[in-house]
Amino acid sequence: MSTPAGRARPVAPAVLALRRLPNPRLTGIGAGLFAAAIMFVLACADWLLFDSSAVVFGVLFLPVSALTAFWVRPADLVTAPISVPIAFAVGIIPISGGTGGFGGQTMAVVTALAVHAGWLYGGTLVAGLIATVRKVRLMRARQRRMLLAAQTARAAGHPQSPSPRAAGQAPRRRQR
Repeated sequence: MSTPAGRARPVAPAVLALRRLPNPRLTGIGAGLFAAAIMFVLACADWLLFDSSAVVFGVLFLPVSALTAFWVRPADLVTAPISVPIAFAVGIIPISGGTGGFGGQTMAVVTALAVHAGWLYGGTLVAGLIATVRKVRLMRARQRRMLLAAQTARAAGHPQSPSPRAAGQAPRRRQR
């Protein structure tokens, strides 16, 4: 980005550090698998190191939610807030503490989901906000590109405006 005078704005050191991080573009399914696998591994580590601490699991869930929303590709942005709660449910299985077979384990997972719903909602909110901001920025960039293309076409001597469909308007019907 440049300023109106043509001078480049200084870039903050934090932005430069963030630009050096990897920037994968995951599909919707890939983002869900990424989040679920990471949360399961983190839950197993939590179980081994911190004796199934729900606070540690919840705190680790928030950055995983953010990374999932940042790394999903633009076409699949809507999947980030959907796959993150599924990843939370997958990750809570090792730390739920269920005993007594399948029924006991299932009840422990359901109870843990109910008790730790605050972390679940928080991570989902983080993923939803990031995905929403990314989508709004993409829509604005697309609108700017369309306006620039229309201005360039007018300046080049092509007086016709873009087609009604490209401008987002319905085509006019001919009168008989």
